[in-house]
Amino acid sequence: MSEKPVVVLVHGAFAESASWNGVIERLTEQGVTALAVANPLRSLSGDAAYVRDVVTSLGRPVILVGHSYGGQVITAAAAGLDAVTALVYVAAFTPDAGESALELSGKFEGSTLGGAVVPRTLTGGGVELSIEAEKFPQQFAADVDPRVAALMAVTQRPVTEAALTEGLAEGEPAWRGLPGFFVWGSADRNIPAEAMRFMAERAEGRVRREIDGAGHALPVSQPAAVAETILEAVALAG
Repeated sequence: MSEKPVVVLVHGAFAESASWNGVIERLTEQGVTALAVANPLRSLSGDAAYVRDVVTSLGRPVILVGHSYGGQVITAAAAGLDAVTALVYVAAFTPDAGESALELSGKFEGSTLGGAVVPRTLTGGGVELSIEAEKFPQQFAADVDPRVAALMAVTQRPVTEAALTEGLAEGEPAWRGLPGFFVWGSADRNIPAEAMRFMAERAEGRVRREIDGAGHALPVSQPAAVAETILEAVALAG
């Protein structure tokens, strides 16, 4: 494929699109075009439909990159979408058919997220979840500069409980037909490292990079390693 792909970055729950800034800077230095999507975080199917609309609007090959719950979204969005050439999972869920983020996070012991979230009732029905501000730095961003982590705590985007409990649609997941690249931290408190090893191995990832001592907010704390993983996907697509 002669046309260089656009890297589309999809944040997960409790984050926002600016969390990719450090990664985008490094990609731009290498001549790679990147776009950070504002993930709605309302429902898996709806969030994936929005990402599909973004990808379709670009009219170019795309590498989809998802962080955390964003892994669920890129997996759903890429299904049957010819423009997508690779998938990159950054401390992210890599679901099979029927699997939800909540199910995968509890598949192995080690997540402490349940004790850190607080619910908010929505007038339209259901609840959305955010991480308690005082607990956010240690839970989500333990290896991030404390001043930055404090800002992240008050700019986090809540996610609906419905989005986290919705399973991937039936059918072959996109990672079975596309090359996958994986990077995660050994000290992740949201998604246990063991769970991410399992998902990366199940997907037969081309790259499986575990960063010793890194927490969940890899795009912020480890932008160089995340960018390196994405660039490996770009090189394959180029």
